[in-house]
Amino acid sequence: MTASTKSVKQFDIYWANLNPTKGSEIKKVRPCIIASPDIMNNLLSTVLVVPITSTIINWPFRLTINSTGKLSSAACDHLRSISVERLSKKIGTLSQKEQKRFLEVLSTIFS
Repeated sequence: MTASTKSVKQFDIYWANLNPTKGSEIKKVRPCIIASPDIMNNLLSTVLVVPITSTIINWPFRLTINSTGKLSSAACDHLRSISVERLSKKIGTLSQKEQKRFLEVLSTIFS
């Protein structure tokens, strides 16, 4: 089962199959935050995602979150575009506070 582009919303968290990868890219099936805005999600068959890892690193490009039910780290430094076909089950959505911090971290990366 894959998610349809119409149902994918920014800040939602989905299981995503990130394989195959090259080099030090984050791999395997793992939770990912949808970073792309809804307008893109509705028009394209790809989405921008930020992988989530259980390895907590205190680094300006990582965001500690709890929206997956346990303390995790959003690896914003591993932002990537993937096909919506790589998405499976929706896990949850970032809290309002986490959404704000998520956008701040992404803004820091691109400023």
